[in-house]
This record gives sequence, C-alpha cells and structure tokens, in this order.
Amino acid sequence: MKLTLTHTFQSLTVRNFRLFAAGQLVSVAGTWMMVVAQDWLVLSLTGDSGTALGVVTALQFAPLLLLTLYAGGLADRYDKRRLLTAANLASGILALALAVLVLADGVQLWHIYLFALGLGTVNAIEVPTRMSFVSELVGADLLPNASALSAAYFNTARVVGPATAGLLISWFGTGPVMLLNAASYLATVAALRLMRPAELHRTGSRPQRARVMDGIRHMATRPDLLLPMILVAVVGMLGFNFQLTLPLLAKTVFHADAAAFGLLSTALAAGSLIAAFATTLRRGRPPLGLVIAAAAGFGIFQTLSGLAPTYLAAAVLLFCTGFGSIYFAQAANHRIQLGTDPAYRGRVMALYTLVFQGTTPLGALLVGALSESLGARAGLLLGGAASVLVAVVVLCLHLRGIRGDPRPPPRRTAPATAKNAVPDDKATH
Repeated sequence: MKLTLTHTFQSLTVRNFRLFAAGQLVSVAGTWMMVVAQDWLVLSLTGDSGTALGVVTALQFAPLLLLTLYAGGLADRYDKRRLLTAANLASGILALALAVLVLADGVQLWHIYLFALGLGTVNAIEVPTRMSFVSELVGADLLPNASALSAAYFNTARVVGPATAGLLISWFGTGPVMLLNAASYLATVAALRLMRPAELHRTGSRPQRARVMDGIRHMATRPDLLLPMILVAVVGMLGFNFQLTLPLLAKTVFHADAAAFGLLSTALAAGSLIAAFATTLRRGRPPLGLVIAAAAGFGIFQTLSGLAPTYLAAAVLLFCTGFGSIYFAQAANHRIQLGTDPAYRGRVMALYTLVFQGTTPLGALLVGALSESLGARAGLLLGGAASVLVAVVVLCLHLRGIRGDPRPPPRRTAPATAKNAVPDDKATH
C-alpha cells in the first residue's frame, strides 16, 4: 500500500511541480466556479435558452480552433513559464471586468459573449503551452505520473468548484463568484514566479522556426497516432459538452436550483477524479485497444445518463460518465504523447488540443440547437451514441490495418534542422 501511494504521488516530490499543481488547483477551482455562475447567468438572462448557452460555449472555444496550432509553435519557440504568466494575468483581467459588470447590475448577454471570446483567445495560447510545460517540470520519466496527477488536481477542482459555486450563487448571486474566479488566477501566477528556472528540464536550444505543417505531416504518417486522434476529435466535439448539457438537464428536466445543479456537476467531477487517480499507476504507453474500449465505455454511460429517470439516477450515472471521460482522455493522451517524437511534441499536442477542444464550437452549436428542439436529454444521447459509433469505426480501421500489415509502424526520427529543439511532452486534464 505504501509503495502504491509513493508511485501515485511521485511527481509531487519535484518542487516546481508541487508549486504548479497548487497554483492550478486554486485557479481551476475558480474557473469551474465561473463556469457554473456564467451558465446560470446566461440561462437567467435568456429564459433557459439552450441556443444562447451553445453560442457562449462556441465563442469560448472558437479561438482554439483558429489559433491553437500557431500557439503550439509559440510553445516550442519561447519560454513557456513567461507565456503562462502572461496568459493567466490576461485571464484574470478579463474575469475581473465581467465580475464588475455583474456586480454593478449592468451585464448584458453580449458582454458574456465578448468575455467568452476573449477568454477563449487567451486559452488558445495557454492550453498547449501548459500541456507541454509539464515535461519541463518533471522530465520524461515522470511524465505519465505527472499527466495523471494533473488530471487529478483538475478534477479535484471540478468537485470543489461547482459545489461551492452552487451554494455561493444561492446565497450571494453570480457576481461574487465571478470575482473569486478573477482572484484565483493570481495563485498560478505566484506559483510560476516562485519556481526555480535552473531546475526545469530544458535541453538544447529552441528552434527559430517551428512550422505547423511539419507537425501535421508527422501525424499523418503515423497511423498509431492518427487513429486515437480520430477518437479524440469525435468524442471531444460531441461527447464533451457537459458545460452545455448539464445545466439544461438540471434546470429543464429535473427543475433543480443552482445548488442541485452544482451537485450534478460535482458527481461528474468525482467520477473523473477517481479515474485520474487510477491512471497515476499507469506505466508506459497504453495499447490502442484500451483507448477504443474507453471511448465506447464513456459513450455507453453518457447515453444512460441521458435516459436517467430521476435526479438521483442521473447523479450516479454522471459519476460513471465522469470516470469514463477522464479514463478515455488520459488513455488517448498517453497513447499520442508517448508515441510522438520529441522534436514534434509541442505541435502534436497543439493538434491534440485543436481536435479535442477546438472542435467544441461546432459540437456546442449542434448540441445546443438539438437540446432546444428535442429537449436536454437529446444532447447527452447524441454525444453518447457518437462516441460508441466512432469507437466501432476506429476498431474496424485498426483491425484492417493489422491484417494488412502486421508490423508496427516505423518510428520517424527528427529532421536535422530540428535536432536542437526543446523536447516537449505534455500532461493534460
């Protein structure tokens, strides 16, 4: 038991990672409080409009679709610690501006749209930079463990944030919750500035040019990376729309208040947290079959959540859905990043972010419109069915590839022009 715990929390023996994880825990908890407050405010302003909620989600994720690949090049070329400091300061300023509008009772729907777009633009740079920065904190040997622990603190924040936000909204309204979110970004900034740069795992010099197309070509020539990326694209676009589907399910199906909505979000996050801790014990690169099975399992539980007859049944099934979501995300993450040549990792992880989160605007608009037309359950049913279907399709492609060529795909070496690039790994939530 003691040995298991030692392996589970091994990355926390690294001072820089401890600081990073502590700052992220506070900041991400604030972000999830903001998600609940923002969604509740949108529904209050629009009379429970699923379309309006879909537009907010789409605006927040649209910049990821447009800018993430470019941001991956920035992460390969520039100091990630400085990029992350600037991004968190910018996010804090944006959150503070919206909080002031809400507290002054002057907020309108277009203000929320503008905030979502601004925050999405910052996130387009912050997300791939943060993902690739974790390898500099812990090194390649501890990367799988650090990746899983990153998911653990992220989902700990998802447990604490929505539940706390639901209570605070009931007591004080959405404005103070948004103000707390603005202050929470300072925790990450402080953690970044307290790190010891000399202890970061940086090797070689950064490339003067990190072309996006080189990363795309690398991905296209590697079926072992391309197939899990297809899973990530479809599941991310249609299955990971809980920011949209959960408030609609809580308010329009079960007629719950803000506190009960927060508890549904907490149930989803609690399952995710258990999955994150379970994956801390993983060593090495998971097989593609595990990634496919995880996608199918997630889809089945999400479908059942959409069919849940009662609030309690929905909470239990959302717990299982949360477990499946993170287990799939971590399996796909490790499959892709641990199979990618170091010279391309920054750009490949940007591509991963693009297909996982950048496709969310398309999914959010579709799921939002469908939920408004057919009811809140329809969004969950669509995401679950699509996840199961793509798992079956990828399994067929994988089996066809095995029959056509039983040899493992060749590993490509970095071109001579990139041999001095900083090797970037990633740990994501």
